[in-house]
Amino acid sequence: MKRTDLLLCSGLLLASCVLSACAGTGPLISSPGVSLRDVRMTEIDFSGQTFLLGFAVTNPNPFPLPVEAVSYAVDLDGYRFATGQTEGGFTVPARGDSEFAISVELNLLKTAPQLLYVVREGVKRDIPYKLKGKLGVDIPLVQAVAFEAAGELRLQSSRD
Repeated sequence: MKRTDLLLCSGLLLASCVLSACAGTGPLISSPGVSLRDVRMTEIDFSGQTFLLGFAVTNPNPFPLPVEAVSYAVDLDGYRFATGQTEGGFTVPARGDSEFAISVELNLLKTAPQLLYVVREGVKRDIPYKLKGKLGVDIPLVQAVAFEAAGELRLQSSRD
């Protein structure tokens, strides 16, 4: 066997051992904790409403998470409130916390009249929410990291 063939075979064997060892250790990163911190109505007029969704993120990993995209689905009181994807552009520190906000434009009169009641009641009492999505992270060989949460919150208006 030629020396170059021997080196190539050795390299491939080493690479396969490293990859199989990585595959046996489970996921490369732990899922971050993401929660819906607040929902604030910032604008309202006849053509629609603008809401600012505030999120809190907790990173359990020993390294920072550079978030480059966020996909999300938010249900309020059992109704689909908002879904979408947006650029991230923030980093959650190692074993630390961060916050981010997403602006959402809706027309509840046309698209979801049942949510009008939820929004009206949500400024008077806590309402349940469910949150599901993925964080796209800028780490080589790591796919988007899923998150899911549920809780209660009170909606806020821009006058609060």
